[in-house]
Amino acid sequence: MAQPPTDQDSAWKEILRQYFEEAIVFFFPQTAAQVDWNRPHEFLDKEFQQIAPEAETGKRYADQLVKVWLKQGEELWLLIHVEVQSARETDFTRRMFTYNLRIFDRFNRPAISLAILCDPSTTWRPDSFRFDYPDTHLSFRFGSVKLVDYRERIAELEQSSNPFAVVVLAHLGAQETRRNEQQRKTFKLNLIRRLYERSYERQEVINLFRFIDWVMILPEALKQEFWQELKTYEEERRMPFITSVEEIGFERGLQQGLQQGLQQGLQQGLQQGLQQG
Repeated sequence: MAQPPTDQDSAWKEILRQYFEEAIVFFFPQTAAQVDWNRPHEFLDKEFQQIAPEAETGKRYADQLVKVWLKQGEELWLLIHVEVQSARETDFTRRMFTYNLRIFDRFNRPAISLAILCDPSTTWRPDSFRFDYPDTHLSFRFGSVKLVDYRERIAELEQSSNPFAVVVLAHLGAQETRRNEQQRKTFKLNLIRRLYERSYERQEVINLFRFIDWVMILPEALKQEFWQELKTYEEERRMPFITSVEEIGFERGLQQGLQQGLQQGLQQGLQQGLQQG
């Protein structure tokens, strides 16, 4: 059976907003070391739409444009791009350059461009855009990390306290189990158990679970098994962080479904009555 499709760009956008500082510290420590994290960062959604209008109407990406402050007091913009597509993109480096150039041209702001590449290829490693002519030369380099490289660092990820170690584990687990649903269910349960064992706070467990659940979708039959096993585990630990939230959501969904069914039934009955009359 094929795995159901996932909307991974939305999952990445949400987790980046929740743990932006942790993401930069985890993936780009040199840049993170220059930022004053005591000052709040700001997501520049309107500005990003101006430099990337195609992102709203065309192919979707998990991009974020964020304003931070350097330790010297200077304002700096970070352009974070998450490439979640399964195949390499031929125009990727040109798009990274174009977005950076547009920021400088339209807002007169320098920007640090950073790419998180989620594809499984070990050979595709874009990190620059350049051209070279007799009288003109251009070389643009940007920060780039490949999640596939972390396959050799699983033990390190499992020991890390940074929430983005869990994000990477979930992503790699989703790739490795895409053809084995039973293995995916086991991996997913073990990953969530690790959240409790590392004593994450309730909200962090819920936040990370949302990402894990988003990228590691199970077919309906295994989903029921998963929830039952998770509920049993939470009851044993007396920490119903996830299942209590899901039960609330389920009850709301059930009520909405009953209301919709009632309205549809009334409409059908009215239509039949009019036809018979």
